[in-house]
Amino acid sequence: MAFGWPLLATSASGLAHSADAPWLFAALLPMLLAVVVATIGDSGLDAKAIAMLGVLAAAGAALRPLGAGTAGIEPMFFLMVLAGRVLGPGFGFVLGSVAMFASALLTGGVGPWMPFQMLSMGWVSMGAGLLPGPDRLRGRRELALLAGYGAVAAVGYGLVMNLQGWPYIAGLASGVSFVPGDPLADNLARYLAYCLATSLGWDLPRAAVTVILTLTVGGPLLKALRRATRRAAFDAAAEFDAPAERTTATEGASPTAVPDGAAPRPAPDGGGTRGA
Repeated sequence: MAFGWPLLATSASGLAHSADAPWLFAALLPMLLAVVVATIGDSGLDAKAIAMLGVLAAAGAALRPLGAGTAGIEPMFFLMVLAGRVLGPGFGFVLGSVAMFASALLTGGVGPWMPFQMLSMGWVSMGAGLLPGPDRLRGRRELALLAGYGAVAAVGYGLVMNLQGWPYIAGLASGVSFVPGDPLADNLARYLAYCLATSLGWDLPRAAVTVILTLTVGGPLLKALRRATRRAAFDAAAEFDAPAERTTATEGASPTAVPDGAAPRPAPDGGGTRGA
């Protein structure tokens, strides 16, 4: 609803995200905290996992200025996809949102669009955690799955963020501009035309960069993330098997008691001694 409500607004409505963006940001903060608490309670992860979440968010924030969105070169997407795969959908959503928030502080990209970017990146990482086979799919098949998802998610991120800003851009051609109060189907057709004419040149390179980085460095990074995740869950309950019963007699022979202080007698087959 935060992204799509302008499509349902009447022509007399005042359209601007400057009023609803602070409310969305205020709603995101307790949501992120609730997801973290619920994920810790379900998975048994502890303070080490929270620390790893902070490190990954800082790494994602540091990767974003490397491309700064130039021609769609945004290397942070592949890290969010891989980390979401390993951490799961709950931590993945929190990671994407926090990493985008931290990167906005680094790059100075703080504005009405920031909570929408946080929500969109949270969906990207969460979707990676919802992919099938997290415990059994490994190797090239997993990398191919993550690369394909990363390409779709990179393009989808651009489409969603276009929906956030497109209704408020003035001076566009009539074939791609938003018309308040028009039927939903007509506005959606103009929206798709706008995406094809403007943002697809950024979305496709972003998808290509995500695929290339996933296929080249995704394998070692997945192993490192999984190793760190296993070590983070150090409070997992230990389980011990019951000790096996000790055999007191050789096969086919019945045990014979030996009086206290007496020397043990040889076994009938001569293969050893029999204890008391």
